[in-house]
Formats: sequence, structure tokens, C-alpha cells
Amino acid sequence: MKISIIGAGNIGGAIAHGLTKGSFFKGTDITISDVSEKNLQNIINMNTGIHCTVSNRECVQGADLVVLAVKPWMVDSIAAEIRDTLDYNKQIVLCIAAGVPLEKLRNLFSHSKEQVPTLFRMIPNTAIDVLESFSCISSWNATEEQEKLIVDIFGELGKAMLVPESQLNAFMSLSSCGIAYAFRYIRAASEGGVEMGINADVAKEVVLQTLKGAIALLEASGNHPEAEIDKVTTAGGITIKGLNEMEHAGFTSTVIRGLKASYLG
Repeated sequence: MKISIIGAGNIGGAIAHGLTKGSFFKGTDITISDVSEKNLQNIINMNTGIHCTVSNRECVQGADLVVLAVKPWMVDSIAAEIRDTLDYNKQIVLCIAAGVPLEKLRNLFSHSKEQVPTLFRMIPNTAIDVLESFSCISSWNATEEQEKLIVDIFGELGKAMLVPESQLNAFMSLSSCGIAYAFRYIRAASEGGVEMGINADVAKEVVLQTLKGAIALLEASGNHPEAEIDKVTTAGGITIKGLNEMEHAGFTSTVIRGLKASYLG
């Protein structure tokens, strides 16, 4: 298989890097385009086998899967540029631009009655670079085999799931935006450790391992988080005091409000 990625920025570069670690594509199976020579040089530095070009038309030629890893406002012009080059009988188009619905993609790419595109929308997060993304996927005019293929490809780069398009923006808040919220918690907890006298690097290491342990416990047990909280909140103990202080400051409601603020529904 061959894959083309239009856009070599943070997420496009992360996808390319992640794909080279999976079983579907080697570096030489990947072509990536960008207007920025700096972005393309970063890709070359990462893997010299990846073909880089400034031409989007050249990029998509011969690809089985074409990924639009660009800002939402760029999708219209890029679609107009490449749609006459695409062969919808052989090529699948996958767009990761936030807030660009399948209906709009159909209008942009359905320019011929003879060829009807197979379209996917996907919302990954930047952990795709290290094979730990959660990628939610919706499709239009795709067969079950094509849906399975896309889920399998990106399932190697973390976890991937088909979801109704109506829920895609909610998943984006939880996962794509959510990774930034997780980073902010890590920063806050690390700074708390520093205030209590722990070296900054050590505090970050402790917080990261604590989160890894929490995730491993939930995945192993299948328990609700509250069940695990109950195991460490003894009556009159320090943990419940800390939790209650966070809740007095609006911890849970603030997280929910942040998620809802980033929700495009």
C-alpha cells in the first residue's frame, strides 16, 4: 500500500512518524507534501525514506490512501487542487481537519457523476507519534472492508474506533483536545510537587508514573474510577481531604466545563 499525507506540520508529521513504526507502511511507501521547506526537512531528518514534495498533485499520485492533515480553512483550496488528479475507484480520502463534516467533503470531492469518492473523517491526537493515540473515525460511501482497513491501520498507532459522525466532535473534545488537558494536569501536579520541596524533574517523573499506574489499574480491573478512589480514601485520611479541597475549588465541574467549551456541537 501507498499513503500520501498533505500537510507536514505537527499532526501530519506525527502521523508519518507513527506509520513508519506500524506494519502497513515502510518509509518508502509514504509521500508527504507541504509548502514549508522547514517542515519537509523535519520529515527527512526523521526518515530519509519518506518522499517529500511541495506539490500536492504530485503527492497524491499513486496513493491508495490520501490524508488531508491541514487546517480546516485550507481544505477547500486543497480539494479544488487535487480532486481532478484523484481516481476514486482506487483512492480513499481521509480528512483530519477539525469541524469539516462529511457532507462538505462530499460537496468538495463529488465533482463527477462517474466517480463517487470514498471519504473518511478521523480525529487523532498527537500521541499518534508514539503509537498511543485514540483515533475516532467516521466514513461515507465506504465498504465494511474499507472501514476495517482504516481502523486497522490507525489501530496500530494506538486505539481506533468507528463512531457516528454526530459524536465525532464530542470524541474530539475528549481525546484530541483532551491530551492538552492531561498535560495541564501533569504540569499543575508537578508544580505542586516543586512547592512541597521536590526537584522539578523528579516531581514530573513521579506524576507520570502515578498516571501510568492509575491507567494500568483501570485497564486491568475494568473498575469505575470511583471504585479505585475508594481503595485509597480511608476515613479521616489525607487523601479524602485533598480530594474534597479540589472539589471545593470546582475540579470536576471545571473539567466538564472545559470539555464542553471545546465541543463544536
